[in-house]
Amino acid sequence: MFSIELAIIAFIFGVGFLYKGSDVLVEGTSKTAAHLGVSSLIISVIVVAFGTSAPEFAISVGAAFQSRADISVGNIIGSCIANLLLVIGISAVIRPLKIQRGIVKREMPILAIITAIFLLFSYVGLLDVYHYIGGILFLVFFIIFLFYFIKCAQNERKQNFDISTKGKPIKNILYIVFGTLGVVSGAWLLIESALAFAQFFGISEIIIALSMVAVGTSLPELVVSAVASYKKESDIAVGNVLGSNVFNILLILGISALLVPLNTIKSIDHVIVLTIITFIMFPIVFSGEKISRIEGVFLLAVYSIFIWYLFFF
Repeated sequence: MFSIELAIIAFIFGVGFLYKGSDVLVEGTSKTAAHLGVSSLIISVIVVAFGTSAPEFAISVGAAFQSRADISVGNIIGSCIANLLLVIGISAVIRPLKIQRGIVKREMPILAIITAIFLLFSYVGLLDVYHYIGGILFLVFFIIFLFYFIKCAQNERKQNFDISTKGKPIKNILYIVFGTLGVVSGAWLLIESALAFAQFFGISEIIIALSMVAVGTSLPELVVSAVASYKKESDIAVGNVLGSNVFNILLILGISALLVPLNTIKSIDHVIVLTIITFIMFPIVFSGEKISRIEGVFLLAVYSIFIWYLFFF
């Protein structure tokens, strides 16, 4: 744990790593997608989401190893909520996000189903008493999810086999790798500084996990999506968030559940909130061809209410 002095320094460096890393990551992703003949959406859902979910993986799985289930679960729930409300909200305010048909017909329904399964598993004890069963099922669903999107990428490449392949693919891949490392390193520094601030002010673990740690682990998604929105790469901005939530629930909670009973029934009200928010996204996504600035402001307002509820109720 950092001292307050080190926490301030870590915060400054974390912001720098996040900004530069996200800029490089978005550029590498969009160029790699063009080179492969697949959409930025597919690359974002599979590759970028995996990279930006690394902080959630480190925090939640690490907490599970230490039998600190509250932090493990609270981080994932809070991060998923922050992704949908804070990340998409800020991205839409920066620039209205164009919605690809694939998001309406494929990504959003998949996320809604997975979130509903998370709620069901929490209610019936598959992440508590029967946590091994729940963890295995989550990982099986995750493998199915990966194979499905890899198949989608293969189909898109076949349809776009004549796409221009100019450029240096190795350079673009290195951009993705080093951009992800920069984003993850920056997030780690910010998370550690946030924990130091939280401990200094005496905030409980579950509240820290749902708010400060969750926002900290969502910073890669926030910065990547915000930069992508500014660069008019809406597919990356939205695909990164939807893919990250799937990774958070299926992969990270799946592994965590194999290590320790997560006792999600204690946090069932927060899981319900996450489920409601996920389904609130449906009319926003289906209402037109873009998420407008007004809708972005609405999402940010809802997130502000959620944070207020955490600290005052």
